[in-house]
Amino acid sequence: MIKKFIDKLLGKSPAALARKQPKFGKRVDVPVEVHGIDPNLVDERAINVVRTLHAAGFEAYVVGGAVRDLLVGLRPKDFDVATNATPEQVKGLFRRAFIIGRRFRIVHVVYGRGREHEVIEVSTFRAYLDNAAAEQVAGNEKTSRSELAGMKHAVDSTGRVLRDNVWGPQEEDAVRRDFTINAMYYDPQTQVVVDYHNGFKDVKNRVIRMIGDPATRYREDPVRIIRAVRFAAKLSPLGFALEAKTAAPLIKSQELLADVPQSRLFDEMLKLLQTGHSLASIEQLKKLGMARGIYPLLDVVVERADQPFVNAALKDTDRRVGEGKPVAPSFLLACVLWADVRDGWARRLEQRQHSHPALMDAIDDVFHARIGDVSGGGKLAGDMREIWVMQPRFEKRVGSTPFGMVDQPRFRAAFDFMRLRADIGEVDEMLADWWQEFSMADDTLRQDLVDQVREEQHKRQRAPRVARAPRAEAPGADSSVPVTAPDAPHTNAAEDFAAVPGEGDAGAPRKRRRRRRSGAAKGAAGNPDGAGESGR
Repeated sequence: MIKKFIDKLLGKSPAALARKQPKFGKRVDVPVEVHGIDPNLVDERAINVVRTLHAAGFEAYVVGGAVRDLLVGLRPKDFDVATNATPEQVKGLFRRAFIIGRRFRIVHVVYGRGREHEVIEVSTFRAYLDNAAAEQVAGNEKTSRSELAGMKHAVDSTGRVLRDNVWGPQEEDAVRRDFTINAMYYDPQTQVVVDYHNGFKDVKNRVIRMIGDPATRYREDPVRIIRAVRFAAKLSPLGFALEAKTAAPLIKSQELLADVPQSRLFDEMLKLLQTGHSLASIEQLKKLGMARGIYPLLDVVVERADQPFVNAALKDTDRRVGEGKPVAPSFLLACVLWADVRDGWARRLEQRQHSHPALMDAIDDVFHARIGDVSGGGKLAGDMREIWVMQPRFEKRVGSTPFGMVDQPRFRAAFDFMRLRADIGEVDEMLADWWQEFSMADDTLRQDLVDQVREEQHKRQRAPRVARAPRAEAPGADSSVPVTAPDAPHTNAAEDFAAVPGEGDAGAPRKRRRRRRSGAAKGAAGNPDGAGESGR
């Protein structure tokens, strides 16, 4: 009676409460005879996590996109598990398990070591709580930690979820997920698919549909806007398309992204571009009228996607992902922003700046204008800088420089970058072929390649003896002795930075004579420092 009175005072009439009550859906168990999932496509490590949780008396299922991919006959790249065990309970069952996250607490169960390690992400079933039941705070995801301290479930005044660590039953966990095709649960031991929102039917019909009211769900988490684009791009080759009601609020909801932290948007942008469907994602953005306004750097990518160099980089990234090879955001972003670096470098060379400082200044300007503080000062920035700075060094193929270059940690990424430049005609393809052969050769063959380049340069640079017009005679000088050109070849002070056609000779005036350096001096000058991880 008292509760009804309070609800009436707060405007919570029975009719209003009934309208707000979410549709949790009815559980449907789909047997293997119907769904036809091939158990051989399921990762053994995910099966082990589920088996361990079952043995401890908990529910556990493979969940989300992995189930969707299994239903269409694909081998998922990642496997997530959902359980009714709390993060602390999960952690206690595995030797290498780590609780991560603050906004959403999950457990990473780690298998293997080094680059070969695999992570199975385990989340606890979460309860459904609307704004009326949640603790509300002012602001958005940038809200200070002190305001969120002690809160397990918090939303801001717009309905955006800031923290959600309230555990609940599976049916409530299902309604909290975004799309129906991502809200199914698969038990690899019984081989049953659990479905609450007709996700199995939508997979068969190739429909990407939001659970609940799309506008409300985008407001709860605006990043779902980007996820909708990503799934549409990824699944479009299989015939999937966004449901009309799910697509309708996308453009209007895009303004909600302004309140999402830049670091989170940066990560979501990378997911769009590095999951093997970058070109399809860009096409989806254009098709949906969202080519601009999601994230400034993404705007640049979309704008330049048709340029030969950027297009080649996007295709190469998609190819590598499809072949199971690693990709690094530093490589792709270096390709996207190379035009800015190259043009800024050229302008400084025209102003008679020395080539290397001019390149470094151009790089600094690009980071300040395009990337800012998100990742501009970290490892990603360091790797991008190395890729760019190594480009002019590829022009120097004599002395000890080539031997030092191939030992640089970022050589492979810088070489792949140069190879793409050669593919579009920005540098000589013979240069890329030479470095390809040099990088794969033994020391003896490498020395032969360097000697061959040195001999070719000497042939081109050796000038014949030509008598010059006599200079004005000094008193007592013998005018019968002609002045001749020196035998030593000319050298250009900017030849080490001639990677960009037409720009290499602009860095410094031509010198007529340069003293030959000793072998030790050459070795010291030809071994520039570098940092970063090997490969891409």
